[in-house]
Amino acid sequence: MIIRLSVKNLHFGYNSTEVLRDLTLEVGDGQIASIVGPNGSGKSTLIKCIDRILVPSAGDISVDRCNVTKMKQMELAQMIAYVPQNSLRVFPNTVFDVVLMGRRPYLGWKGSKRDDDVVWEVLGLLGIDNLALAAFTELSGGQQQKVLIARALAQETGVILLDEPTSNLDVWHQIDVMEILRSLVRKRDLTAIIAIHDLNTAARYSDIIVMMKKGKIVSAGKPENVLTGENLASVYGIQANVRITEDIPYIIPLSRIPQKTAGFKK
Repeated sequence: MIIRLSVKNLHFGYNSTEVLRDLTLEVGDGQIASIVGPNGSGKSTLIKCIDRILVPSAGDISVDRCNVTKMKQMELAQMIAYVPQNSLRVFPNTVFDVVLMGRRPYLGWKGSKRDDDVVWEVLGLLGIDNLALAAFTELSGGQQQKVLIARALAQETGVILLDEPTSNLDVWHQIDVMEILRSLVRKRDLTAIIAIHDLNTAARYSDIIVMMKKGKIVSAGKPENVLTGENLASVYGIQANVRITEDIPYIIPLSRIPQKTAGFKK
């Protein structure tokens, strides 16, 4: 396996509050790695540090052995694409124009036929080419999420970061988006890093689960090795029934564990 993304000894904090503590992680190409953990564990912060939206206080981040911290912004945008948790900052452009924004790292003073071709290609891959001239702000949540993924694919990067891509979607669209992501990762040999709350969705679609608590990685590896009753009790403070079917764990939460028993502070 070729290591596509490497994070070593990463630290990040807001003022005097440390959020990420000495975090180290490696993800290979052609893999989906889901970052899970309770609220405040540092999932989204890690995603934003990798994309340099936030600047770590210490540590190294490399993509294809290139140090992210030393790249210019356009160089970084040719290696890492980012799909945010929501689309509130997207102006009321057409779907085609929103996806064309993904070509910004390659555009000169004006677009080219190559840029248009890439946009049409990714719209077709996601099955939304019929929406090309529709207003982005008039789409459903599931359609908007596909457009944002298309915009990231238009960047033609090796790494795609997704922050809670299914959080505001119904079950049908959650499955649809994750099936598309898994298919694209396999076909294009991409590396996808996903911050996600839904443990069963993460278990079903991920090659690697990275479980975090209080800014540290508690466990990382195959879903069946990470999503155990012991880890769920320690990290989430819950008792759960974990069933393994075809190497995929399914989590059935049963009850909370009292905070003092779970090792939490009030």
